[in-house]
Amino acid sequence: MISLDINGKSYQVDAAPEATLLWVIRERLKLTGTKYGCGIGMCGSCTVHVNGKAERSCQMQVKDVQGKKITTVEGLPENHPVKLAWIKEQVPQCGYCQPGQIMQAASLLAEDPQPSEARIVEHMNGNLCRCGTYPKIKSAIRLASAGGKK
Repeated sequence: MISLDINGKSYQVDAAPEATLLWVIRERLKLTGTKYGCGIGMCGSCTVHVNGKAERSCQMQVKDVQGKKITTVEGLPENHPVKLAWIKEQVPQCGYCQPGQIMQAASLLAEDPQPSEARIVEHMNGNLCRCGTYPKIKSAIRLASAGGKK
C-alpha cells in the first residue's frame, strides 16, 4: 500500500510503487481534473503541486511522492484568485489543458505574486494549449496578480 497526502486528505492506495502519480490520481482515486495529455511531461496537462511546486504527474512515481503534500486542481479552493480570474476572463475553449494551466499559474503566483509579463511567459512556457488561448491565459494571470482588478 502506498500512502499519499492529496488535497489535505490521506489515502492508502493499492498501487505498484512505480505507478505514475497521474495514473493513481485519475484511475485509483477518481480525481479526474488532472488530465493525461502526452504522457512524456511535455504538455503540462497533468500538472499538480508537490509541496507547493508545479510538477508533471505523468513523470512521477508514487513511491517518490510519499510523505509529500500533493494538490490537484480539485484541491484549489473555488475562490482561489486564479480560478476566479479564469472564469472572469473566460479562458477555456475546449478546456482540456486548463487544469494544468491553472495549477502552473497558481504555482507562479505563489512564488511571485506580481510577476512581469516576461516571467509569466517563462513560467507558463511548458504548458501547451491546442486552442491557442495563450492571450487569455496571460490576461487571467495578470488579473489574479492584481487581486481581481484590471
